[in-house]
Amino acid sequence: MSAADEVAADGTGPGEEIRSGTVLPARRSDVELHTADGVTLVGELALPAARDPVATLVTLHPLPTSGGFMDSHVLRKASYRLPALADLAVLRFNTRGTTSPRGTSGGSFDAGGAERFDVAAALEFAEFADLPHVWLLGWSFGTDLALVHGRDPLVEGLILLSPPLRWSTPEDLVAWGELGRPVTALVPELDDFLRPEQARERFRLLPQAEVVAVEGAKHLWVGEAAVRRVLDEVVARVNPARAPLPTRWP
Repeated sequence: MSAADEVAADGTGPGEEIRSGTVLPARRSDVELHTADGVTLVGELALPAARDPVATLVTLHPLPTSGGFMDSHVLRKASYRLPALADLAVLRFNTRGTTSPRGTSGGSFDAGGAERFDVAAALEFAEFADLPHVWLLGWSFGTDLALVHGRDPLVEGLILLSPPLRWSTPEDLVAWGELGRPVTALVPELDDFLRPEQARERFRLLPQAEVVAVEGAKHLWVGEAAVRRVLDEVVARVNPARAPLPTRWP
């Protein structure tokens, strides 16, 4: 039994409250991804501290020209918490031309075009590392990368945070519908680009898509309550035995 198991499912029990800056135990390593067009991408892999992961999140960050990178806060907190709380592997990386404290990835931003090589490199890394049950977790721009470039046999499903459906096309939604793999879209009630009612209409082309409207949330998922909601929804799909997540760590 892990330390997380000792905390009641409702978050009560001994230990400290998990806060915005909490970093829980994990095996963390800097990694490099190498694309088919010769670009080196920088990233990090976080694994459970004392056991093998039961599933994997390959994360795709928001638009780098608007400040998105591998450390965008929801993805960073996923890597800080989910290896310990949900036995998940979390792979984060900077797409081409993107800079974070980890470093700068080679290449230059291509508005979702050449980024197909970046998505492929991340999935190849996950396959080479024998990471189990791979899901793509995209946020904003990252959701379009997932929809356009993520139809790979390794990918078991998608979780889309604040999908703008900007670069993806109706044909991409139809193609995912034909694959039949699970797709969950977490759509903020107050999103700047696509709100729940619009999202339900546009995702009709993808019959198995689950559109989850999140009351009071905004595109950037600011605040601990918003982050907890996102991570609970993610874990409920990827490792439901661990949902909902505790809010305290012994």
